[in-house]
Amino acid sequence: MLTLKLPKADGSVEQYSLIGAPTERPNAVPVFNRIAYAAAHVVSDPRAETDPWGRPAIDWDATLAFRHHLWGLGFRIAEAMDTAQRGMGLDWPGAQELIRRSLAEARTVEGADLACGAGTDHLSPLDTRSLDDVIGAYEEQVGFVEQHGGRAIMMASRALARVAKSGEDYARVYGRILSQAKDKVVLHWLGDMFDPQLAGYWGSSDFETALDTVLGIIDANKSKVEGIKISLLDNAREIELRRRLPEGALCFTGDDFNYAELIEGDGTHYSHALLGIFDAVAPQASKALACLKAGDVETFRSVIEPTVPLSRKIFEAPTQYYKAGVVFLAWLNGHQSHFTMPAGMQSARGVNHYAEIFRLADRARVLDQPELAVTRMSHFMAVNGVS
Repeated sequence: MLTLKLPKADGSVEQYSLIGAPTERPNAVPVFNRIAYAAAHVVSDPRAETDPWGRPAIDWDATLAFRHHLWGLGFRIAEAMDTAQRGMGLDWPGAQELIRRSLAEARTVEGADLACGAGTDHLSPLDTRSLDDVIGAYEEQVGFVEQHGGRAIMMASRALARVAKSGEDYARVYGRILSQAKDKVVLHWLGDMFDPQLAGYWGSSDFETALDTVLGIIDANKSKVEGIKISLLDNAREIELRRRLPEGALCFTGDDFNYAELIEGDGTHYSHALLGIFDAVAPQASKALACLKAGDVETFRSVIEPTVPLSRKIFEAPTQYYKAGVVFLAWLNGHQSHFTMPAGMQSARGVNHYAEIFRLADRARVLDQPELAVTRMSHFMAVNGVS
């Protein structure tokens, strides 16, 4: 039996024994009856000569290898999104290189699919003076994605949140960008728990008012909108949005607290998925989604529901630091050789947080290589004074 020492919340140290077994891999790329995007992280290169708080050095081989891991499990990839530390370590020039490389790599893999985040993060909110500034920034990024053969996910804009005065301002900006898009676009409603600078997005802090605005934008641009990802960590609000969407527009859950029930649906409606947690629990989510397509709801639940407590721990407040837990699990599972992140993001969580992630990952069968995970976790604990 594999054991190691882990700290507890009361300050004591326990001898923890693993109880989980790795989730088996599919023999072939599975097919789902839900569209499932995994928002993927980037792997930093700690050996490169660079300022950790400046432009990050990326290990492109490891970063692209992880995308092959996700494609092999049946996922589409949401590239250069929040999980890749957009605006929190990965700047627009870095995102451009990531988008270029990932789109080129996807063309070498049969059936590989991805969409790319396009926002306004190269435009400082403090320097934004008008809606035209925001429109120009969106045009640049959407244009870049399309120039390289990609489809855009229209990310929420800090600059727009700063200068917009009403829902009509949002309608003007989104209408302009959508009218020019070559392909259908996925919109993104990112709550302020993920980014405090997005408070009051869509022109109001009142949910119903904001909902009316975004539904109006989608209805006015139906031919250019594939759907919307909603990341409010509130299943009731997502269900309300989902129920009221215009025909043909898809709801993509971004709710890393309640995704299991939202993907399963209520018998009438269900959500597709665009989730950061799928980066961390890809084998389990893949197996669950394949079972759901086969009509085996019981196994779907038994596989995916144990990942929910893990996800809630990773995404606990302050939620924007969830990326640290995602990359921590990628390291434990052997997808990268180190636990360092752009902008030193690995320091955003404490040792007790990581210890609980380890326990919950074990219970959810997320530790793919238990011996490696125990070895790496033991070293991590020792460095942090737990021995």
